[in-house]
Amino acid sequence: MESSMSVVTVEERSGVALVTLNRPEANNALNRALSEAITATFTELASSTTVRAIVLTGAGRSFCAGVDLKALSDEPEMLSTGMGLGPASPIVVALEQCPQPIIGAINGAAVTGGFELALACDYLFASTEARFADTHARVGILPGWGLSQKLTRIIGINRAREMSLAGDFIDAHRAEAWGLVNRVCTPENLMDETLASAAQVADGDANAVIALKALMNDGAKQNLGDALMLEGERGNAFAKNVDYSQMGERLAALRKRAAKK
Repeated sequence: MESSMSVVTVEERSGVALVTLNRPEANNALNRALSEAITATFTELASSTTVRAIVLTGAGRSFCAGVDLKALSDEPEMLSTGMGLGPASPIVVALEQCPQPIIGAINGAAVTGGFELALACDYLFASTEARFADTHARVGILPGWGLSQKLTRIIGINRAREMSLAGDFIDAHRAEAWGLVNRVCTPENLMDETLASAAQVADGDANAVIALKALMNDGAKQNLGDALMLEGERGNAFAKNVDYSQMGERLAALRKRAAKK
């Protein structure tokens, strides 16, 4: 069995952590070792004082092929005792409670459980080689990491029904047109463009970035009126701790960057 060190690699550079699912021979399918490694990795990154943004990708040709059906056949209790289903699942908790923005670099197929991992990211860049599919209904299981609710909110319920009930793959360009993917890149440029976006995130005010991510994610779970109230409450509380003397320097740096574009 692979060790958690071998199935997930982490490389940190200038405030950005690049997390790579590393079972390319199995299309990064989720067995117990990989699931536990993902949970441990994001739990550790959540407490990092140097990491300000995270990029999640897969080694080889696939992002993640979903649950490893051979491993599940050998260990039927793996879903319930290892990965877990529902909001209390260790992998769901680790990704949901990670305060830093997570950007998915979808390099290939993201299928079923792998699609759910992609949806756990805050936004996605995709290679032209990327494909997305929800095959839960085809294999005879229900989603347990949020896909049935997140997907409808991102692409609309009718498109989500088509993806989940028919189980067909959609390519990166359709995913972009549907609002699932923010940007489609060539395979050669995917990592450069995703890491550049993550570097911009990491360059922002760390406290504001973390607070804004939490505000947007928490507000998305509420109706508009309650979400606006939440924004006002947190905005007022946050403003009491802002060092306004630093804002001038940041604005000057932003103007300089904009002038170069």
